[in-house]
Amino acid sequence: MPQPEAAQHRSEGKPRWTEHLHGLGPVIGLVLLCIGGTLLNSDFATVDNAMNVLTRTAFIGIIAVGMCFVIISGGIDLSVGSMAALIAGSVIMFINWAGPASGSPLMAVVMGAVLAVVLGALFGLAHGLLITKGRIEPFIVTLGTLGIFRAYLTYFADGGALTLDNDLSDLYAPVYYASLAGIPVPVWVFVIVAIIGGVILNRTAYGRYVQAIGSNEQVARYAAVDVDRVKILTYVLLGVCVGIATLLYVPRLGSASPTTGLLWELEAIAAVIVGGTALKGGAGSITGTVVGAILLSVISNILNLTSIISVYLNAAVQGFVIIIVAFLQRGRR
Repeated sequence: MPQPEAAQHRSEGKPRWTEHLHGLGPVIGLVLLCIGGTLLNSDFATVDNAMNVLTRTAFIGIIAVGMCFVIISGGIDLSVGSMAALIAGSVIMFINWAGPASGSPLMAVVMGAVLAVVLGALFGLAHGLLITKGRIEPFIVTLGTLGIFRAYLTYFADGGALTLDNDLSDLYAPVYYASLAGIPVPVWVFVIVAIIGGVILNRTAYGRYVQAIGSNEQVARYAAVDVDRVKILTYVLLGVCVGIATLLYVPRLGSASPTTGLLWELEAIAAVIVGGTALKGGAGSITGTVVGAILLSVISNILNLTSIISVYLNAAVQGFVIIIVAFLQRGRR
């Protein structure tokens, strides 16, 4: 009886211990970075700085959880930054209108938060339908919507910025600035989203289908997996994650402009790849993605606290990290 493909791959490939070592790579890298950051600047190892790093990681980390599912399934989404910008602008316009119209500013803020998640799900649904029913490559679909989303935000903002009214902004502010047990709210939300994502990926039939599709879509079809449905749900899941990240981000500045969410797609994809998810799909983990997101934030934080290189080169550093990890992943499945 022939070996299953996965088992055959293990028998022909590297020893199992090297696979475990590869999985620990992001964790080892993060530990070494933290040690280096502490040696370079003592302020790095403070609790306040740690909370600052985790809070700033939360937005990209939440999006990266959804992106992890998309990349494992063999897809990609280049539009998440522009999607977040349009969602932020839409939520701000809605809250500014609903506050006076409803007579309840608190209800307006709550409905605005719900709207962020709903819009994210709808945008993700549109992506999924175009990719599966329209038979268009994910790269092309999301490259197109990247421009569409940001253009509409620019149009709504008339080239400037959309800003929350002061009273509504003060009411919404605790969503970003409040803490529970000394830990900022965005960090708690990030942890909850990551845990739920891990359970879905590793403990549900849907999660197994996502991995099966990324590993070999044709075989998944032969195994009676509803590939189109799983792909659509995957993009909806990513859209929901973008919506959650955005509703947490809006009260940070209380505004949205054409530069909101700029390069978030790069950071989210980088976090997933640095976390060990295979570029070709079929393998990856939420834990690795979370570590990857934190690792990239730590790099940025170290650059801000030291003068090794200019802080303006943060995006360049992330780009180099993506290329290096992609090089190291050659031949991985």
